Amino acid sequence: MDAIQTLIASTGLVHFTPGQVVMMLVGVGLLYLAIARGFEPLLLLPIGFGAILTNIPLAGMGEPGGILYLFYDMGIASGLFPLLIFLGVGAMTDFGALIANPRMLFLGAAAQFGIFATLFGAIALNWVPGLSFTLKEASAIAIIGGADGPTAIFLASRLAPDLLGAIAVAAYSYMALVPLIQPPIMRALTTEKERKIQMTQLRVVSKREKIIFPLLLLLLTILLLPTAAPLIGMFCLGNLMKECGVVDRLSKTVQNELINIVTIFLGLAVGSRLSADLFLTTQTLGILVLGMVAFAIGTAAGILMAKLMSKFSTQPINPLIGSAGVSAVPMAARVSNKLGLEADPHNFLLMHAMGPNVAGVIGSAVAAGILLALVG
Repeated sequence: MDAIQTLIASTGLVHFTPGQVVMMLVGVGLLYLAIARGFEPLLLLPIGFGAILTNIPLAGMGEPGGILYLFYDMGIASGLFPLLIFLGVGAMTDFGALIANPRMLFLGAAAQFGIFATLFGAIALNWVPGLSFTLKEASAIAIIGGADGPTAIFLASRLAPDLLGAIAVAAYSYMALVPLIQPPIMRALTTEKERKIQMTQLRVVSKREKIIFPLLLLLLTILLLPTAAPLIGMFCLGNLMKECGVVDRLSKTVQNELINIVTIFLGLAVGSRLSADLFLTTQTLGILVLGMVAFAIGTAAGILMAKLMSKFSTQPINPLIGSAGVSAVPMAARVSNKLGLEADPHNFLLMHAMGPNVAGVIGSAVAAGILLALVG
């Protein structure tokens, strides 16, 4: 009889808590979005599966000594995984559109307005009963508005590690939902005539320009904002590997094997923070709401900046490309192109939207550097 009772006590059935069941269902929901809907599957699938694993009672996979905890401790708490992701993203990025039209930097910068607006919003939520965010936590939450998952994880691991799970899920969920969230905002802020604006073809960018650009970007970061150097530096290294043409083997490894391996471990490590005790709090609800607000404000700010630039530009600027400044590469650029084609089947905006899109990656890293410098 004692043996039977011991056996029953060792099963998961009698140890499940309602919170663990809820978080497992959240993990299943993330798997559904990844598999059935195709929303950021490379990240949502391992994050969702990690959420299921870390909530298995008695397994201890997300606790000290567990495999998921080791992934988190070595890769996220140390800041390693987000930096390696930036290395891979840099190797897959073509700065040609931005170099050909440098004005797109203003759109990438404008889209970061959502970050700083949400910073004040997070602080204001301290007046709401049950919600309390320190300045560091508010800064980590605000970066969600940049729609840049690795940057959000990097900043949260530095400023608010206890909120990392909620911040990472919010950042990647909103990135995945770009095709659903952005179009209503874009249509509301533009007219049919504006969406039909066709932009002039971009000039051809030389190989020399593409090699000089990451070096110049790194130099400016060193001189003006060294706190952003970890992210910008890895981003520039990956891009230089791609553009210089003398280390193709390294470039291909960074673009494929390395970033794929890191993505698996990163997703599982983030999932390990989706345990019921860490995630099911009023703070999580506040983070999800603030993340949505930040993302919406960033999208709107980019569009409004594009409309303003169009009024003072001798060359036409379609305001739809302003929404791509939120840095969800390349999905945000594809959404701009899709809405342009809906307005006019001959209006191809993809390459033009890639300019503010890669500028947004730089902008979100710069915003993270500013926040680290101010409150880190």
